[in-house]
Amino acid sequence: MKALVVDTTEPAYNLALEEVLFDTIDEKGEGLFLLWRNAPSIIVGRHQCTGEEINAEFVERRGIPVVRRNTGGGAVYHDLGNLNFSFIELAPGEGRVDFARYLTPICAALRKLGVEAQISGRNDLEVAGRKISGSAQRIQGGKVLHHGTLLAELNFEDMAEALRVEPEKYLSKGVPSVRARVANIAEFCPRANLMDDLRAALTEACAERRAELDPDVRERAEALAASKYRVWDWNYGASPPFTFRRKERFPWGSVDMRLDVRKGVVASARVHGDFFSTADVGELERRLIGLRHEPAVMAKALDDAPWASWFSGCDPERMREFFLRP
Repeated sequence: MKALVVDTTEPAYNLALEEVLFDTIDEKGEGLFLLWRNAPSIIVGRHQCTGEEINAEFVERRGIPVVRRNTGGGAVYHDLGNLNFSFIELAPGEGRVDFARYLTPICAALRKLGVEAQISGRNDLEVAGRKISGSAQRIQGGKVLHHGTLLAELNFEDMAEALRVEPEKYLSKGVPSVRARVANIAEFCPRANLMDDLRAALTEACAERRAELDPDVRERAEALAASKYRVWDWNYGASPPFTFRRKERFPWGSVDMRLDVRKGVVASARVHGDFFSTADVGELERRLIGLRHEPAVMAKALDDAPWASWFSGCDPERMREFFLRP
């Protein structure tokens, strides 16, 4: 197996590169071991409802990219204190999911640094009962992609903010993330150059030689990033169907908004409550149907909304914020 250390930190490009390398490995191809990092970002699982997993207000305020990956599992927060690894090879044996095959050499590398990590459950690594790594797999066409995270020096405060969401806002058919008690490797292995030491130990334990990235592969990865991994339709629109709900009581009455969303687009909308109105609130519902479930798109459609007619006695700006808040 040959090692490839990726020098870019853009999540869309890095996930596109993984996919290109997975697709282009042939039946005689040598396996690949990748090490890569992402700038602050949220990576959601293939089968998840994106909105259910993220704190949209924090994401928008910080300008954090949200990218969907091709493998299952839960949403994770990445920053430059997180080291990601990927194994890409022809599927061994009968091509069954086998996490231990790839996590065992990771444990061996950590052990050389004095970190006694153990495989926990099916796809995690723990030290002293605290999670330091999670993994996911994709098996297709006789090939396997196994990738995972190593929490080295992650900013846990930002992680907690980025992945926080109101528990009753989304009623989805997606796969929810499981929040775990996590720890940084730095807590068990205080080193001045921890990231460099991790890379060196992992490369030695998981590969026989180093490799360079072919310029043609770079170009293909950039094209795929532009057409897929930077595109709203993949990162948000590919979410499973879900119902978005927001309810609030105001001095002049209560409002309960429910949106059924399919492929990221509002399929139906209902506005309930004990408010009074002088205009048909059904017009508001009709305006929402067919829109992307995205604040900027909805804001444009409601730019001239007659809030005071739909909700008698309301503060129009307050109602606009209620309907358009992420």
